[in-house]
Amino acid sequence: MTKKQRAQAVIERLKKAYPEASCTLSYDKAWQLLVSVRLAAQCTDARVDKTTPLLYAKFPSVAALAMADPKEIEEIVRPCGLGASKARDISKCMKILHETYDDRVPDDFDTLLSLPGVGRKSANLIMGDVFGKPAIVTDTHCIRISNLLGLVDKEKDPYRVEMALRKIVPPEEGNDLCHRFVLHGRAVCIARRPQCAACVLRDVCRTGAASGKAENPS
Repeated sequence: MTKKQRAQAVIERLKKAYPEASCTLSYDKAWQLLVSVRLAAQCTDARVDKTTPLLYAKFPSVAALAMADPKEIEEIVRPCGLGASKARDISKCMKILHETYDDRVPDDFDTLLSLPGVGRKSANLIMGDVFGKPAIVTDTHCIRISNLLGLVDKEKDPYRVEMALRKIVPPEEGNDLCHRFVLHGRAVCIARRPQCAACVLRDVCRTGAASGKAENPS
């Protein structure tokens, strides 16, 4: 089985297991997703989703956040950790959106990367979820499960994992596949206590955890 064939098998099975593939962060507008992904660094999505309603109640728009004192933002987002740096990045990012992009999130990948606090993972998430463009979001679930399945070979670097997956995953499937990796990683392929017997991918997982032997990708 080639890596492309393996990837297609993974896509088809995870589609059946998780028909609904969407971002696990709650948001209504594109700029809110930008805020949420910055807050999600080293923080759970659940905590972020408890914090953002408080933030938006006080600062309900790009303009409001752009004009806010970063210390006021920090007071609200502190439970998400790294409060000072996250508040600073959110403030700078919203100022740029307000002053340069008419309060809109740009739909260009490189432009997104130029925004404060936005890395490749965040930019890919915006491109895929907001604009429906090809994207590979290499979060911890994606990296770990891609290695277990042999879609990548002992690769932990997010950029290299992204580039490797782009070669074998159809562009229209990448974003949803990454969301399904998150769902699967939380429900079944749990890092410290995997439920291998219940895994729909157990026979293509190269660890051979359930079958007793690994299938090596070519």
